[in-house]
Amino acid sequence: MKPALIILAIFVGIASSANLSSQENTPRLTISHITGDFYVYTTYKLLDGKPFPSNSAYVLTNKGAVMFDTPWDTTQFQPLLDSIQHRHNKNVVLCIATHYHNDRTAGLDFLKQKGIRTFSSKLTLDLCKEHHENQAEYYFTHDTTFTIGDRTFQTYYPGEGHTKDNIVLWFADENILYGGCLIKSTESNDLGNIADANLADWPATIQNVIRRFTKPKYAIPGHFGWADNNGLEHTLQLLQKKKPE
Repeated sequence: MKPALIILAIFVGIASSANLSSQENTPRLTISHITGDFYVYTTYKLLDGKPFPSNSAYVLTNKGAVMFDTPWDTTQFQPLLDSIQHRHNKNVVLCIATHYHNDRTAGLDFLKQKGIRTFSSKLTLDLCKEHHENQAEYYFTHDTTFTIGDRTFQTYYPGEGHTKDNIVLWFADENILYGGCLIKSTESNDLGNIADANLADWPATIQNVIRRFTKPKYAIPGHFGWADNNGLEHTLQLLQKKKPE
């Protein structure tokens, strides 16, 4: 082997080892108890060689667990169901997707195969079809209140923002707003993926959420942490810095 090729082979070997190490060090699934029967679960994908977290959630009812969005990491579909069964002795009975991107919808087909009912808005369903993403089995056309066993929660479409179809969910019993990717964590320094965003409407959409659900105890973002409960206001600040082109 020529010296230049030896150097190239060594470089490729180092790069491959570094990539393997990053994958091995990437967390798979974490579950955080927020309050009462409400939990946030987080899965990860490597972006630019670094693990990037995606938050989803579930709530426990006396009829089973209800999921909000699905794991982003496709290897964690069954481990999540197993974890919920092991921790709470409950099966997942329903899942609602909050917009069409695959960090929200990747597991919908898997859940359907397991006999779990899956829902999204009609707009999300249509966008999933258009962009060839997994689709929910059922849809709703307006803001909807779900009652599953002893738990009630509601969906709310406040307008376009991160995507044209993003919805949020409100849990009155815990005073929790599950904002998905419409809300940015205070740990975020930018708006993240805005390829499908409506930057012009997003501020008004956030204001609609603030008016509708005043002072939530927790506002759960789609990515990164939620300990600082100023995600809605932080999102507005980020939008002010990022003017529509």
